[in-house]
Amino acid sequence: MSHSKDRPSYLAHHFSDPAQQSDSAKLGMWIFILTEILLFGGLFVAYSIFRAWNPDMFYNAHKFLDVKMGGINTVVLITSSVTMALSIRSMQLGRKKQTIGFLVATLLFAAVFLVIKYLEYSHKFHLGQLPGKFYTFTGVKGNNPHIFFSIYFVMTGLHGVHVIAGMTVIVMMLVRTMRNRFSSEYYTPLEMTGLYWHLVDLIWIYLFPLLYLIG
Repeated sequence: MSHSKDRPSYLAHHFSDPAQQSDSAKLGMWIFILTEILLFGGLFVAYSIFRAWNPDMFYNAHKFLDVKMGGINTVVLITSSVTMALSIRSMQLGRKKQTIGFLVATLLFAAVFLVIKYLEYSHKFHLGQLPGKFYTFTGVKGNNPHIFFSIYFVMTGLHGVHVIAGMTVIVMMLVRTMRNRFSSEYYTPLEMTGLYWHLVDLIWIYLFPLLYLIG
């Protein structure tokens, strides 16, 4: 064990060296990501079952989703994943200002995503395309179209909560970057945030075709 004076300030007392701390953080993050995949995996299974039971209704109902808005949001999220990765790369190179810039850009893209999703939701609320017993829209052919919109709101809503959670953590990373808590030697929390944000992006890449591109 090295003497305390040789220990970096970012190294927690229960780790022997930075490599062990980094590996532990990565293992913990991958376990967390696995639980998130299991969570959304259950919803994907439910989607598959209900779509198999109601193929025509799902096809007719999906026409009332705005493919253009969904497509723009897909591009926005993919771009935010790029800026997130660039923020980590900037910190690896010790470029604090670039890191801050890319983190701010990631937050702006995430905010655009949420604004577009709000516009989509508000339009559906107006039409009465609501989940479950609140569904009042009469324009979809087929039995029980509320099932499709219930799945749509649960899956996109849960994803939206994850976007907000990701933004919260990115803000925390932004503050810590401004306070010089990270360097080219230590950027593990930034890296873990990036892994989570890529997961949020990946889930949407599956949601978009499953919900918007059924036809």
